[in-house]
Amino acid sequence: MLRSLFRVTRKELAGFFASPVAYIFLGAFLVVTLFTFFWGEAFFARNIADVRPLFEWMPVLLIFLVAALTMRMWSEERRMGTLEYLLTLPVSPLQYLIGKFLAALSLVALALILTLPLPISVSFLGSLDWGPVWGGYLAALFLGAAYISIGLFLSARSDNQIVSLIGTVLVCGLFYLLGSDLLTGFFGNRAGELLKLLGSGSRFNSITRGVIDLRDLYYYLSLVGVFFALTLYSLKRLRWDTKALANRRQHRFHGALTLLLIANLLAGHLWLQQIGSARIDLTQGKIYSISPATKQYLAHLQEPLLIRGYFSAKTHPLLAPLVPRLRDLIREYQIAGHGNVRAEFIDPLQNPDLEAEANQKYGIKPVPFQVADRYQSALVNSYFQILIQYGDQFQVLNFRDLIEVKQQGGQGIEVELNNPEYQLTRSIKRVMNEFQGGGDLVAGLQRPVTLHGYISADAALPDFLQKFKQDLQSLGQQLEQKSGGKLSLEVLDPQAGNGELAKKLAADYGFQPMQAGLLDTHRFYFYLTLDNGQQTVQVQLPEDFSRDGLERNIKAALKRFSSGYLKTVALAVPKPPNPYLAQYGMNQDSKEFSLLHRQLAENYQVEQVDLEQGTLPDATDVLVVAAPENLNDKGLFAIDQFLMKGGTVVLATSPFDVSLTPKSLAATKNSSHLLDWLKHDGISMEPSLVLDEQNQPFPIPVSRHVGGITLQEMRLIPYPYFVDLRGAGLNPQVPVTSGLEHLMMNWAAPIKVDKEQNKERKTTWLLKSSADSWTSDSENLLPRINEQGQQGFVPGADRGQKLLGVAVEGVFPSYFAGKESPLLKDSAKNQDASKKADKKETHQVASVIDKSPESARIILFSSADFLSDQTMQLAASVAGNQDLGALQLVNNSLDWALEDAGLLSISSRGHYARTLIPMNLDTQLTVEYLNYGLALAGLALVYLIHRWLQRRRRLHFQRLLEGRA
Repeated sequence: MLRSLFRVTRKELAGFFASPVAYIFLGAFLVVTLFTFFWGEAFFARNIADVRPLFEWMPVLLIFLVAALTMRMWSEERRMGTLEYLLTLPVSPLQYLIGKFLAALSLVALALILTLPLPISVSFLGSLDWGPVWGGYLAALFLGAAYISIGLFLSARSDNQIVSLIGTVLVCGLFYLLGSDLLTGFFGNRAGELLKLLGSGSRFNSITRGVIDLRDLYYYLSLVGVFFALTLYSLKRLRWDTKALANRRQHRFHGALTLLLIANLLAGHLWLQQIGSARIDLTQGKIYSISPATKQYLAHLQEPLLIRGYFSAKTHPLLAPLVPRLRDLIREYQIAGHGNVRAEFIDPLQNPDLEAEANQKYGIKPVPFQVADRYQSALVNSYFQILIQYGDQFQVLNFRDLIEVKQQGGQGIEVELNNPEYQLTRSIKRVMNEFQGGGDLVAGLQRPVTLHGYISADAALPDFLQKFKQDLQSLGQQLEQKSGGKLSLEVLDPQAGNGELAKKLAADYGFQPMQAGLLDTHRFYFYLTLDNGQQTVQVQLPEDFSRDGLERNIKAALKRFSSGYLKTVALAVPKPPNPYLAQYGMNQDSKEFSLLHRQLAENYQVEQVDLEQGTLPDATDVLVVAAPENLNDKGLFAIDQFLMKGGTVVLATSPFDVSLTPKSLAATKNSSHLLDWLKHDGISMEPSLVLDEQNQPFPIPVSRHVGGITLQEMRLIPYPYFVDLRGAGLNPQVPVTSGLEHLMMNWAAPIKVDKEQNKERKTTWLLKSSADSWTSDSENLLPRINEQGQQGFVPGADRGQKLLGVAVEGVFPSYFAGKESPLLKDSAKNQDASKKADKKETHQVASVIDKSPESARIILFSSADFLSDQTMQLAASVAGNQDLGALQLVNNSLDWALEDAGLLSISSRGHYARTLIPMNLDTQLTVEYLNYGLALAGLALVYLIHRWLQRRRRLHFQRLLEGRA
């Protein structure tokens, strides 16, 4: 049978290549595909390193090309009267059918192979995920097989090739339209999803995402099976003798058998819809599969978790295709929850009671969308939200959280899901933390914790601290009883005996004797720490030295020992500009960081702090400092002592302050003491800025002289100060940067790490510029523009990679070691002011911790502007979509600092679009013409191979004749 199949397939292929049919098919396919890729879908304008434009129109293109390919395969046999002769040969109709099918499918496969130079070219232009590429080729092959089976059936039904062509186009077009947005837009979500199950195009799009689903593959195979059965039935009918009664019974049996086969194929299709786990995610990072981190979070559920999707039947056309994908993802959560997760999907517009509950209890409101077509425009109120509820805590994700809008050059916009697993898991983690935070914290400890009190004897303590010590002891006994022995109190006197404990505390933690005032000569110890054998956390003393304040601070420190509580991030950014002064053009230099604040608030408890107070909130887990202005000693002391307590400080600063206004762009030297503090820790920044050949554009005002009139216009030009970090510039070994595709660092300075000072610490580079970068200490940040509008920067001599982001972890000495605490100076002033005003005297206890534990970490980014709102908006206006790479970098840094590997692993799963390397118009045209040339070369190669095979067959046949003679 295989030998017969091979002969039929070879005969049909030889027939294709013996005439111009094969070359016309291949040439038309390549020309239309390349034109659609580069012009129809504006590949370079999209600026995304993928090959979706290659497969975007494939379902429609294959309809016409396959119809032209199959229209003659049976019709020509019927027209010439050779079909009856073929059916009498000792080759079964099934073998003929499979042979013709394989011949046509081989030609489609050859056409797809000739397009391989396209993804290869894209892989050189950006970081290409090959998973969706192989998925797209597999989908195209299966789709082509389904179309070929339809074309063969209609070709067997008619002896007219034109009728076969038109019929194939209509039937294949009908299957494509069934699942298209053009048709499903007239129906609700439920009906639209059912239609998409029947649509060949919708199934195709599902596979081209990079997810090989058994249900999608079976759909195409069932189409092939159905039309194979119909074709065989049609061919056998041509040989039937309908006069004999026995024959008629046999014919009815064959008809019933064909219908039964078709019914079984359709039943199998419906049965497989219940199976959601039989699929393979080919994407890099498995972005369409539930991650192990999410499953780990779901395994810790103690109460039922509700995930409810509020989706209206009538919504915006760009949002409608995303609803089924969100449904599938939420169902994956339900499966992974093993009974602890309940998934619900409702349309509030069809259920007034649930709509009232959504509005009143959860604050979920319909969103008005403007829907327009060529005939009318309307305003539609639609729901597109997801509710996550755990216990009495809940969070709502609206469409702004769930989608990402991208500009497609002049082709409109594209709407995609914005890493929905990260959004859902982040929300689940938050409601779990908030629910657990309302419970008994002490009783929930997993490991025994000891509250160490390193306190001097009562005789050495001030009076107010003697009473405070008694409160500590009574509170410790209460917490110990309440925790069932999981929390214990141990009080030690560092000054007892020969002072060995005091020396050990100074060596291990940098604890130095305290004093109650600037002029007080008495020295004492009053330090509190929590220790579970693996981690040590210092407990801050409350400002009012009250029992309630002490209990609050102990519980805040206890949360550091649990991953089940919401962490607190102290955010120190410049004060926003005064709106009253702004209207007069004053106070405009202050940078705003509202986007950063909003992004951090989604994952953490954010407290915006004023470093000039000299202290941080007691519950602070990590400190983020962006664009610090001239810090006084108290502000620097707050940063220094937080690091000395083993905390993590994330810094975004630079030796230059850049002021960007609509009329000017200026840089001034920054003389902040923070740079001296960093240098003290072996990290310095040179007083220069990095320029890079690999950069992003920047709108620059350009003056042109036209007819004696000077015109000023904004022009996008390559701007070396906007360093474009990608590939080798992002450390692939560190989870902070491994998941980022690209990042823009503007007006960044080079970082130098002193190897001698940091030899005992762990130093990890995060960000580096390209090898074609250099530095400049010029404060003029604008390029030179000549009359022809050409611009440029003179490259420096120090070419090479520059360090722009680094993390240093280990033991750091205090910048204030051996100095008086800056807080004591203000304490003396406050005491005098209180006495003069006859106010109640306040107490101030301060000390300087000389060294940090090994857990202390500095994460430094050498740009003060890359996190500002102005930079984010500028990047969005240039790229056409909101680039959140910088915000994700900070989020990853915090997850890394807080050792939240779960969210960190999810956030790096392909969250950002893969962009192309920057290139000019000439390079784009070169890439395009190169692909046209490679397509032409592929066609020529096919022709040469065909001629070579023909010659071999001719010589073989000639030798056979000579041998017989």
